[in-house]
Amino acid sequence: MSALTTLAIYLGPFIVLGIVTKLLMKRRAVDLSDVQSEAGPNRRPRKVFLLGAWRTED
Repeated sequence: MSALTTLAIYLGPFIVLGIVTKLLMKRRAVDLSDVQSEAGPNRRPRKVFLLGAWRTED
């Protein structure tokens, strides 16, 4: 039982933050493409580190 409690303590906040963020984004109708379009068409591609891998933005 203590292992499940420890798991809930460690993972609970991340799950709650994910759900809250998703609800707020849906409420404000914000999408990733909207955020990227705000950068403008003249922004040059750059290398970024995402989920353990390097990739080039388009």
